[in-house]
Amino acid sequence: MDNLIMQQQALTRYLRDPDHQAPPADMNAARVNVYRDLVFNNVSQLLSGTFPVLIRIIGEQRWGLLVRGFLRDWRAQTPKFGEIAETFLDFLATQPQVMREGEWPAFLLELAHYEWVEMVLQQSDAQALPATDPALLLERPLQISALAWPLAYAWPVHELDPNNQPVTPPAQPTLLLVRRAADWSVKFSGLSPLAWRLLQRITEFASLTGREQLKGLAQEAGQSAGNSFMDNGLVLLRQMHEDQVIGLAP
Repeated sequence: MDNLIMQQQALTRYLRDPDHQAPPADMNAARVNVYRDLVFNNVSQLLSGTFPVLIRIIGEQRWGLLVRGFLRDWRAQTPKFGEIAETFLDFLATQPQVMREGEWPAFLLELAHYEWVEMVLQQSDAQALPATDPALLLERPLQISALAWPLAYAWPVHELDPNNQPVTPPAQPTLLLVRRAADWSVKFSGLSPLAWRLLQRITEFASLTGREQLKGLAQEAGQSAGNSFMDNGLVLLRQMHEDQVIGLAP
């Protein structure tokens, strides 16, 4: 093998895992370590903007362990900086070796996902839904904006911080709606189980009208689809329409 290629491979192995790999024998150690620190610090800084709450909870030392494990054990397939955070989530989801040592918060992956969602929506190229007539919400099939994500977590991810780290999840899941508003700000709000299921149904049963969605929701919930339920459901649909969460399907 060409000596240059061997040096490049040795350098790459060292930059990924300086604790267990030796630097190239023919390279100046001080210069190699400059590259080592640059690679680590650049990746750490690139990721840290997406996961600030996670870092505050686990601390800089353990954050460094995660970044080092990511560099050592994971092979990112994207050249886009904006997609590295998603690749880091994939790494965390594998329960990597670094997380099998010591105590790590059980909510770590869900918190990381929750923080990542905000970044994704801020950077999304998706377009807002076109304006549609709210008077037709019951009569026409509906669609959910690509800029509105209904999410379900076992942990209260929106409440976690260094002073609030539960060791067991609550009995009920945390249901959230994350959406990007017209001013590009990302807004978070809680969802009732019925509201969350309604958004699920709009995706699952795309051909149903708003009225049919509400009737199906009532049946699933074991409730009567009487005037009270339908009126409350229409209020919810109108609010979601006003917030550009839903619109009429084309």
